[in-house]
Amino acid sequence: MSAAKIKVLCVDDSALIRDLLTEIINSQPDMEVVAVAPDPIAARDLIKQHNPDVLTLDVEMPRMDGLDFLERLMRLRPMPVLMVSSLTQSGSEITLRALELGALDFVAKPSLGIRNGMMEYADEIAEKLRAAARSRPRQARHKNTPPPAALKAPLVTSEKLIIIGASTGGTEAIRAVLEPLPANAPAILITQHMPGGFTRSFAERLDRLCRITVKEATDGERILPGHAYIAPGDQHLKLARSGANYVARLDDGPPVNRHRPSVDVLFHSAAQHAGKNSIGVILTGMGKDGAAGLLEMRQAGAPTIAQNEQSCVVFGMPREAIAMGGAVEVVALDDIPSRMMALIAASGRAQRV
Repeated sequence: MSAAKIKVLCVDDSALIRDLLTEIINSQPDMEVVAVAPDPIAARDLIKQHNPDVLTLDVEMPRMDGLDFLERLMRLRPMPVLMVSSLTQSGSEITLRALELGALDFVAKPSLGIRNGMMEYADEIAEKLRAAARSRPRQARHKNTPPPAALKAPLVTSEKLIIIGASTGGTEAIRAVLEPLPANAPAILITQHMPGGFTRSFAERLDRLCRITVKEATDGERILPGHAYIAPGDQHLKLARSGANYVARLDDGPPVNRHRPSVDVLFHSAAQHAGKNSIGVILTGMGKDGAAGLLEMRQAGAPTIAQNEQSCVVFGMPREAIAMGGAVEVVALDDIPSRMMALIAASGRAQRV
């Protein structure tokens, strides 16, 4: 007996986008569009009628803003939501707010050649819908939630680094890891799977929330304690050396594991240039990007952490890293910041002995 198909409800004010999503989804053997809606008001009744497994939701719509609808939905009937976002500065900021409110992930609408552009994204859309159907809807973070208390930073040199990779569900997981860190935490390099145009807004949002300075990485800049550097959405981020200093290198090379930026590329460079002076952390995400690189870091002497299944939105990347033997420890998301600081402190004590 064949498994039941993933039921998808598409909510978008553009009839063209609704038709294209329907065409893409219905061409997959394991999913189907059960209904479409031009706005959230119409979607409410269709959700009750069809009980979909996943919702695709446009950000900007008439009658009710997509964010207002999402906020109510995640409060009253949490379910996996894939945002369909415009590739604009305002679109990227709204999308990040949607992820904060509980949306699982997003796909970007092409600005030109919409039909061809959407068809190019067909495999990605289908893959993200499958991940969404298997994911755990999570509670939205309220705007008024107070920031976590700052952890105490160990006495560290500029040699110590934290290297983080994430994908689906990663924007909020990265926030949860960075927000408790003290202003003098070790330097952090981050690859989060994201298209170009979104990572700058992501870095700016984190910079407002965190005690450390968070920025989009630029080629050749020195890596400093108290800073986190995020890979731009269309370039690989690598760690390199320039004399006694660590520097960031950006690379336009081909995608690795179908991603640019790729977590494996960052982890490999950290294994090569930092070794035991780095800590590798792999967070929620679909696929296997980062699993081989985390193993390289472990083999180079770095402590390594994988997020545990219970706290992941999607347990793909951590599962692959654990299966490959790359993770020394498997840790719940809320415990990762304090564990990183403890490992940094322990490595500092070991060096002083």
